[in-house]
Order: sequence, then structure tokens, then C-alpha cells
Amino acid sequence: MNDWNAAEMAMPPLGVMGWLRVLRRGLLLGGLTYGCLLVMLVLRAVEAPLYGVRRPWTPFITQFVCRSAMAILGIRYTVKGRALKEPGAIVANHSSWLDIFTLNAAARVYFVSKEEVHGWPGIGILARATGTVFIARKGTEAKKQQELFEARLKAGHKLLFFPEGTSTDALHILPFKSTLFQAFFTVETAPPMQVQPVTVVYHAPEGCDPRHYGWWGDMEFGPHLLMVLGDRRGGSVEVIFHAPVTVAAFENRKVLANYCERVIRTSHPLAE
Repeated sequence: MNDWNAAEMAMPPLGVMGWLRVLRRGLLLGGLTYGCLLVMLVLRAVEAPLYGVRRPWTPFITQFVCRSAMAILGIRYTVKGRALKEPGAIVANHSSWLDIFTLNAAARVYFVSKEEVHGWPGIGILARATGTVFIARKGTEAKKQQELFEARLKAGHKLLFFPEGTSTDALHILPFKSTLFQAFFTVETAPPMQVQPVTVVYHAPEGCDPRHYGWWGDMEFGPHLLMVLGDRRGGSVEVIFHAPVTVAAFENRKVLANYCERVIRTSHPLAE
């Protein structure tokens, strides 16, 4: 594990045409994202007083932005299976910052993220506007975290989190941490609480490093973003929704976490 995590990926030089693609795609992506953010904030000003934590309108804007972003970046995406219909949890392997676009494009979900993201410049406001659930990874926050999850689930939300706890090179799947799974054993929902494993598989552009879309270790966000914006030809990504399982069918959080990890790992054709 340490060998791959420490391995660097050479990023090809952009060249003149690459920088032109960066400029064109960057302007389109930035204009789309922050233009729609303004629309969302205006709409949310009406939606929030009427529906509170429920969001019957604004998630469609998020999905539109993310689907459009995939087209702008030239990344083809396919979806196999369907997201669970009832409120519940979706767990996926984590490869890159691109997962935010990929998974929001495939389904209307709400990410569960570490508390620090709340204050990140630029990204923080997007996360807050789209209804991200922020949690502090402390044992003393378990009760508060459970109440937060329960409120969001009862509002009809599908919560998506990454049990690996960090992103990878898109070719490895780390052991799933079971801590967050515990909350789903104590949340009371009707129908019974369900968890759905989801496998995300990135295919690099032809001729590129297979880890092209992975973002891991000490990699900086800026250079990786520029590389993706400047790609002459985009790659593709598959999103595989597996059958949801009822939490009550598992003995404890570790058994459930191991099950989800096994399903995702065995269905990932590139996983090492």
C-alpha cells in the first residue's frame, strides 16, 4: 500500500493547444458552476422557508451542473443499475475530486464530508449550497452525528459517503472504515434503513497513465485540475449501483462495512 501511495504520476506538458483547452473549459466550467450557484441560492431562499431541510427543487440544479461538467471535461460516463428509491446511505470507493461531479451526475445525493471542507475557499460555499452533511470525526460527536443523519434521512435524503476516508489512485481500494456505519444501526426510518454499495471505475484517456483521474497522496489540486482541463481527449467513467441491503440484516457495523467493501472491490475491473 505504501508503495503505490508514494508513487508519483508524471503529468504531461500542456503545450499551446492544451492551455487553450484549459482556458475554454475552465471558463465554461466556472461560469456554469457559479452561475448556477447564484440561481440555486435565489431558489433556496424560497425553498428553505417552505420546505426546511427538504430540497424538492435545488438538487436538480446540482445534477444539471454535474452532468454538464462531465460533458465540458469530455469525460463520458455510463450508469449501471439504479440508485435506491427510498432514503438511505450510498457508499462508494473514492478516487478523485471528480467523484463529486461523477456521483452527482448519476444520482441526486447529499455528500457526507469532514467538517474542515466547510471553510475551504470556493469549494466550501459550493458544498454548503448543495446540502453537504458536515461531520466531525470525533467519538464525542457520535450522538450529534446520529441525530443529524436521522433528520436528513427523514427529510428524504440519500446520504453518500466514502468509507475509505481518503482518495486513491483510481486503481486501489482501501479497507473500509466502519465508524460511520454505526449511525445507521441506530437511526430509525420507515421503511427500514438501507445501504447501497456503488463502484466508480475511471478509464484514463487512450495512451495516458491508468491512474490519470486518480488524486491521492500529496498531489496538489491545481496541477491535477489543469491536466484534466487540458486533456486532448477525455476518458470515461462507469458508475455501478449494486443492490441495496437492509442494515438490520447485518450483525454489526464491521460486518456491513466488510460486505460493502467486498462488493465494490470485486466489481471493480481495474482494482489491484
